Amino acid sequence: MRTITRMGIFEDVVKRAPKEVGDICLALRSLIAGLHPDAVEVPRPGEPSAAYGYGEKKMSEAYAYIMPQKTYANLGFYHGASIASTDSLLEGTGKTLRHIKVRSVVMAQSDAIKAVLLAAMEERRTALGV
Repeated sequence: MRTITRMGIFEDVVKRAPKEVGDICLALRSLIAGLHPDAVEVPRPGEPSAAYGYGEKKMSEAYAYIMPQKTYANLGFYHGASIASTDSLLEGTGKTLRHIKVRSVVMAQSDAIKAVLLAAMEERRTALGV
């Protein structure tokens, strides 16, 4: 994974999160790195979130983001409305964004989360022609 550190590092994104939430975020990051070793990671500690995709631009080149919350990690999808989640994991009603509230490391490592990530990667790959 190639990390763009212009705005900060991943550890800065999760440093204020409770340990359990930080562990979920780390598990999601590890999953993304395993599925897409060439992913571009852009940590944004000010939000706090980290985006993952085929380039640095979060709304066009990224397919997912990790954002710690108080009791869970948000795994968001910038173009989630364009992907299907067969088991209804995706939440949200916006024009493009969808998210999954990941409440445990076990959930972060599940086949269902992996399937949604793969679908999001494919959607961006197709849209960008990469």
